[in-house]
Amino acid sequence: MSKQKSGMIKNVISIFLITLVSVLLLAVVNQVTKDPIAQAEVNARNEVYRQVFTDAKDFEEVMKEDEIAKNGEKALKDAGITTCEINHVMAAVDGDKKLGYVIASTSKSGYGGEVQIAVGITAEGEITGFNVIKHSETAGLGAKAKEDPAFAEQFKGKSANENIEFVKGGGATITTNAVTEATNSAIAFYNSCLKGE
Repeated sequence: MSKQKSGMIKNVISIFLITLVSVLLLAVVNQVTKDPIAQAEVNARNEVYRQVFTDAKDFEEVMKEDEIAKNGEKALKDAGITTCEINHVMAAVDGDKKLGYVIASTSKSGYGGEVQIAVGITAEGEITGFNVIKHSETAGLGAKAKEDPAFAEQFKGKSANENIEFVKGGGATITTNAVTEATNSAIAFYNSCLKGE
């Protein structure tokens, strides 16, 4: 075998071994960081939930993801809402007492893309709070819906027995429509699947 072929085979074997070691290291790093990242997401989401339902001491899962998707699709279809989805549904609790629910929903109609919100609704059907979980809106325009406390306060105390009307002052009109639509999705889900439980 020529020196050139022997050198090429060594290079190929070296590259293969480096790639193999890199893949194995990435797999280990993924396994090590997966749970802490997932927990950090849960903690961040729970912090938003605490802001929209301040009386709750804890939040408990009400439905599994597949059940939320199935029930959410039907509830939103019945309400005539086609560009939203329900993401999470949690019972807001204080010890053994269920105070109400926190429902997270996403509108795909935002100016910059999706707008995900959380709405707190008491067992009696009153909105306790509203907050934007995440968005892709322009800073200073559509992002005002998350950054302006006065915008979020407009939802508090409203009845969940009917849709929220267009809410002014949340920044860009497209974003405001998306936020209102996502809120109405949460209300539709509450009325269809949770009211009276």
